[in-house]
Amino acid sequence: MISLEEIKERLIAGGRITRDEAAELASWLDLDELCDAADAVTRALQPDRVDSCSIVNARSGLCGENCKWCAQSVHYSTGCERYPSLPYERVLEAARHNEREGIRRFSLVTSGRAVAGAELDTFCDQFRRLSEDTGLYLCASMGLLDRDAMRRLAEAGVKRYHCNMETSDKVFRRLCSTHTPDDKRRTIAYAREAGMDVCSGGIIGMGETMDDRIDFAFELADLNPDSVPINILNPIPGTPLESTPLISEEEIIRTAALFRFVLPRQSIRFAGGRMRLSESSMERMMRGGVNGVLMGDMLTTVSNQIADDKRLFAETGWKF
Repeated sequence: MISLEEIKERLIAGGRITRDEAAELASWLDLDELCDAADAVTRALQPDRVDSCSIVNARSGLCGENCKWCAQSVHYSTGCERYPSLPYERVLEAARHNEREGIRRFSLVTSGRAVAGAELDTFCDQFRRLSEDTGLYLCASMGLLDRDAMRRLAEAGVKRYHCNMETSDKVFRRLCSTHTPDDKRRTIAYAREAGMDVCSGGIIGMGETMDDRIDFAFELADLNPDSVPINILNPIPGTPLESTPLISEEEIIRTAALFRFVLPRQSIRFAGGRMRLSESSMERMMRGGVNGVLMGDMLTTVSNQIADDKRLFAETGWKF
């Protein structure tokens, strides 16, 4: 049997976990012991301040991609709100609200395969104005952009690009056929060429196994993103995954801890879907490998209240 203590010390010293070791930890009997070790790795290698961010749904619906989990795809009838790019006044209002709340990162997120043409011009102008009107660290999530579009966003003030790999390569190919994991890797490479940080994680609970999640964590480790958001599937009526059984809270907690062992130096953050978790589960995760939180509304679903999150951080020993 492997030594959890030895793995913890190895990671803190700069080493790595093996695929076989991660698979054994996936069935570790004492969940609290597993989480405590993940927390020790986090506290040793991460800042003591929670990594907070927020988003605004800057273009909604009408997406031509066929991702089976997504409410915004035109392939499914979900009743999702549809609108083109938000006016700058709405974007600035959201940005200033989040800045007043103490949230440090702010992202514009758009539906669709990619932003191009006049809309790219609009969003670049909005980012330039946000750079002047706020002190926020600006992020973007605008699809599978090419090298030139990524360069333009960087010049407009975007510091981090978000492009979720979503799940392991094997699982992704049965959930989406309109683009590939390699398309996403190319986008991430362009973001890095433009000098941006990278945010890339995914969704758990889409019918994948724990073994698939371990594959996914190691595939992310190969990409070495700065931030890894973990979303929990919220099965949306009208999508092909609407009847997907919910995974247990224990499985979610264990998955987050495993991600910390595979990704010891990344910011691992709560993202969408966490509203269904109990307060004790969220506390366990904030003491079990998670050190970042996406706060506020989550595109087509609603997240936890900011005040509740601040209380959670204080109770679990994180500065905000």
